[in-house]
Amino acid sequence: MSAYMIIFAEISDRQKFLEGYSRAASALVEQYGGRYLLLGPGGMVLEGLDMESPSVAISEWPDTDSALAFWNSDEYAEAKKLREGISRVEVVLMEGELISHG
Repeated sequence: MSAYMIIFAEISDRQKFLEGYSRAASALVEQYGGRYLLLGPGGMVLEGLDMESPSVAISEWPDTDSALAFWNSDEYAEAKKLREGISRVEVVLMEGELISHG
């Protein structure tokens, strides 16, 4: 069953974030078998999340093991350092199926 990683981020230096962390993480997502379904700034929180206008990224993975291999890799540990001091993130990983309505 596919797994989905949902990331909410509050970013204080968007340019530095995009040029550093985002570029490095995107390459690793692809390398570990994931693909992005959604990337966007300016989400509107309706309930619960303690972020004013988060950026959101949703990636799809073949399975939970693939997503965790990415998340726990030494390469991703290095990439995460690129977001330190310029962002705050909340991350959820879950298995599920996309529902098609068409």
